[in-house]
Amino acid sequence: MHAARTADAHSPRIVSWTEERALAHLRSLELFGMRFGLQRMRALMELLGSPQRSFESIHVVGTNGKSSTTQMAAAILERHGVRTGAYTSPHLVGYRERIHIGARELSGEAFARAIARAAPAAERVDRELPAGERVTQFELLTAAAFCAMHEAGVQIAVIEAGLGGRYDATSVIDARVTALTSIGLEHTRWLGETQREIAEEKLAVVGRGATLALAARLAPEVLVVAERVARERGARLQHASERAPGAQLLARGAFQERNFALARLAAETSLLQAGAGLPDASARERAAREAAASVLVPGRLQLLDGDPPTVLDGAHNPAAVAALLESLPDVVGVQPLGLVFGVLDDKDAAGMLRPLAGRCQRVWLTAPASERAVAPAALVPLARECGVLRVVCEQAPARALLAAQEWARGQPGAVLACGSLYLVGELLEHIGAFDTVEPLNVPTGALK
Repeated sequence: MHAARTADAHSPRIVSWTEERALAHLRSLELFGMRFGLQRMRALMELLGSPQRSFESIHVVGTNGKSSTTQMAAAILERHGVRTGAYTSPHLVGYRERIHIGARELSGEAFARAIARAAPAAERVDRELPAGERVTQFELLTAAAFCAMHEAGVQIAVIEAGLGGRYDATSVIDARVTALTSIGLEHTRWLGETQREIAEEKLAVVGRGATLALAARLAPEVLVVAERVARERGARLQHASERAPGAQLLARGAFQERNFALARLAAETSLLQAGAGLPDASARERAAREAAASVLVPGRLQLLDGDPPTVLDGAHNPAAVAALLESLPDVVGVQPLGLVFGVLDDKDAAGMLRPLAGRCQRVWLTAPASERAVAPAALVPLARECGVLRVVCEQAPARALLAAQEWARGQPGAVLACGSLYLVGELLEHIGAFDTVEPLNVPTGALK
């Protein structure tokens, strides 16, 4: 590893930025959407001195389970004494959620410094781009995350890919370990219409001589792609188990057991790849137990306090809904269930509503706070076709949740809200239930 040549964190220009200014700058880029290709990101990182080369990294790719796996792997590494960074997307309430140093969300001051450092470099890149093209919001935020991790002295970073892999902004890292969580039919317009095609895009990030860690329950056609990619690139192939025995997870759901097993495999492999070595079996088990007991991923099978039982889940594709329904009885039992459902226009609403209809007695259709949200009234015919008999339209998610909870109290029953991370984030912000888990105090410096 070599040191990055980033700008001085205490230069006057960087110190003058506030968190509010940094957020305003990020939001100003939102209109420019998504543009494939790595040319902009590579130019941006070169101007910043390639801070991503100052730490080892694990690249987490897949359709579902990436954020949970990323946070779990980082927590395991932290309990092995490693100075760890984590980068996830999207956020639920605020941009700072996406960047963690150790077990803590990046501070407002550090966030502002990171954006202030990346923004001038992005402007320089913009001047060399064709008319109408510029560095995207995700590219700038990713570059800022790498700058923040470099400044904080991160030793191993766990990086969640955004969309796909091959052309994703996070792919500028040189990860010795790639972890594949799952493959589902999502973003087919960009990634392909079959699991095999999508796996090709996700696994294009696997580096030569790296290790590819695979989650349990991958489809046979995905395994064929993984085996070929590993063979062509001289990568070591490893398979995670269904669960990590002996680890009692704070995060709920059978799918989180699979995510944790993959996270542990990726974390321990990364320690070996980084030359740190592994402690004995008892120390590894202790680190896994402590990490499992500390990681609660907001918006993933999250049970709110109070009456009636209310579950928020960011499931936004059919595979995620299937995993949610598998674990839901463990949380709310078999009592009557009311559904609050909102979805964006690029999602398979029918593929989600069809299995949900068989479990929910009444559905409140609503609209997440996004320009891409489907209007509730437009979902009614689809809900009927999927077998939903009792439908209520309520534009505002908070009012939809309140109405569903009032109905559930009268049954008595429970409430589930899902369909979009935007929906879950809006509800968490409204009710002030964005919980964090107090991290354990652990030593750092294992990779010195």
